[in-house]
Amino acid sequence: MDKTVKLGVCYYPEHWPETEWEDDLKRMLENGIDCVRIAEFAWNLMEPEQGVYDFSLFDRFLDLAQRMEMKVILGTPTATPPVWVSQPYPEILNADRKGHVYPHGLRRHYTYNSPVYQKLSRNIVEKMGERYGHHPAVIGWQIDNEINCEVNEFFSPCDHQAFQAFLKEKYQTIDRLNDAWGTVFWNQQYSAWDQIALPTHPKATNPHQHQDMIRFFSWSARRFVLMQSEILRKTCDTSRQFITTNGLFGHLDSHAMTKESLDFLCYDSYPNFAWARSGRQGGEEWLYDREWSANLTHMRSVSPDFSIMEQQSGPNGWVNGLCAAPAPKPGQMTLWSMQSIAHGANNVSFFRWRTCSFGTEIYWHGILDADSCDNRRLAETRRLYDRLVKLPQLHGARYLADVAVAHTYDNDWDEEVDEWHRLLAEESSKGIFRAGQLTHTPFDEIYLDHCSVEDMLQYKAIVFPHAVLLSEEAAAKLERYVQAGGTLLLGARAGLKDTDGHIVRKRLPGKLQELCGLYVEEGSFVHPQDEPANVKIGQEQAHAAVWQDDLHCVNAMPLAQYEDGDFAGRTALAEHAYGMGRVYTWGSTWSEETFASMLAYLGLRTPWQHTLQLTPACELAVRDSGTVKTFFALNYSAQPQEIQVIKPLWDAENSMMIQGARTLAPYEALVLQNKE
Repeated sequence: MDKTVKLGVCYYPEHWPETEWEDDLKRMLENGIDCVRIAEFAWNLMEPEQGVYDFSLFDRFLDLAQRMEMKVILGTPTATPPVWVSQPYPEILNADRKGHVYPHGLRRHYTYNSPVYQKLSRNIVEKMGERYGHHPAVIGWQIDNEINCEVNEFFSPCDHQAFQAFLKEKYQTIDRLNDAWGTVFWNQQYSAWDQIALPTHPKATNPHQHQDMIRFFSWSARRFVLMQSEILRKTCDTSRQFITTNGLFGHLDSHAMTKESLDFLCYDSYPNFAWARSGRQGGEEWLYDREWSANLTHMRSVSPDFSIMEQQSGPNGWVNGLCAAPAPKPGQMTLWSMQSIAHGANNVSFFRWRTCSFGTEIYWHGILDADSCDNRRLAETRRLYDRLVKLPQLHGARYLADVAVAHTYDNDWDEEVDEWHRLLAEESSKGIFRAGQLTHTPFDEIYLDHCSVEDMLQYKAIVFPHAVLLSEEAAAKLERYVQAGGTLLLGARAGLKDTDGHIVRKRLPGKLQELCGLYVEEGSFVHPQDEPANVKIGQEQAHAAVWQDDLHCVNAMPLAQYEDGDFAGRTALAEHAYGMGRVYTWGSTWSEETFASMLAYLGLRTPWQHTLQLTPACELAVRDSGTVKTFFALNYSAQPQEIQVIKPLWDAENSMMIQGARTLAPYEALVLQNKE
């Protein structure tokens, strides 16, 4: 089996004269691209009026693709319904919190929960599957496009009704719902299901109702994807055609969606968003395009076997200024592609082949500009292909990490409504990512609601930054992981809530007290007039910022104390031997320096320093095929960076062994291999 990483591109035959198709495919193939994604916004071309189908345009394109040996991924076109759907059936349109109905002409202006839209979507997907489910050029299907992108909240009348049905199925009785939502507070009790609506006021919300709302949004999206997947599995030859969709977006349990409906998930990687005029800019703690490594880490947790469906190629932005960003610097297109591959991508498809000359995305550039002339992005694509063919054993190779960051979806979603939780989580997420990146300590993510204890035991250490909302099942997995020899790190406020979001009526860390061997005497935000307390972890100085817990050790052993502040002399960090493993409880947030100090204390920091030594401006990633380890040294800086290759490694691009000092050019992605 060929295990090289392949290149693809998003293509829109309906945007261009048919006389250009063959030349386009020929140029793609000449530059290493052997797969195109098509049709995800082309419903009206296939069904120009309800029940009237015309597949002639795509018949001709697919026959051409087959003749030229170009592989094709077909998108189901349900992200943009035709006007003949939107106008006669206004009930399919989504509404915002204030009840304003989304107009026709946007993307995702529909609701998943409209029975009419579900029926019409089933019809077009079924017809596409019947027509192309055995076409030799088609290798896979993309369901819809970027589920929950742009819009991940739904407040149409159909959604309020579906929410009631969702709750009735979950709770069975109205009394159980009242208990779960704590409706006795502020006199909110319900006596009938039809009294309940989605919460639309952003400032005075019931947090338990809000949590169920997000669960409902996720369920709605997953049900819509599953509906299409089931149709495709009935109508297509799935022994040779895969089913996927693309992107990671909010209010969606992507793990469950992937398991239920997909063969694997694809990611859309746009690191140039880091410089978007409408987005986040500046700040010394912001790592710009390097931050997309966090997204790719999350992607890898959802779908270890993943690909990139849309990889940044040119400058991006809509005509209204959304996401408007400058052109990638020379080399960044390759750097960002290698960033995706370094984090586990098995294939990379660029967005898009040619920049569209009309519509909202005339400034969202592809490999080619609208003039179709050869340019440096096309030349960079060819050079990337030439490099990849020299790198066998990458497809399917495992990303190596000894440390994982634990999550659950309910705990993640709790941050949205609970500002106290969010402040801690944001600080720790930033600190853990920066510590891993800047000390060159690779890490994974793991979701306790979608993994086994055996999965957890792959890691020497797992950090659950703030396990505020914790189920009995997740707590049991953490306990079994430690009992079997794992090392668990917990931050402040662990075990505070049950799965309904109610405060647990026992001392923190609640149901984790026995596991941690301690309880929290008192905890508080750091007072605005106070500085973060100093704490010494091992031989390194750290700080307790945002929140501080006073830990009272029962069976645990104090490891570090607050050196100043209100809790001066009290325990800030404790260690508890439990079974064959250990638990470290930290009474604060995980700043960069604190997490880096803990990694050093555990002997897990900079694990590849005896093979490669990089500057902080560079990222290190390692993939292992079982026979070949591939090392990625990625320079995100505009300045040259000197690295040290400690052990001899194979430079496949230049067909030579290298060792010693090596200077990385600005934006260079160096790939080395250790063949075992």
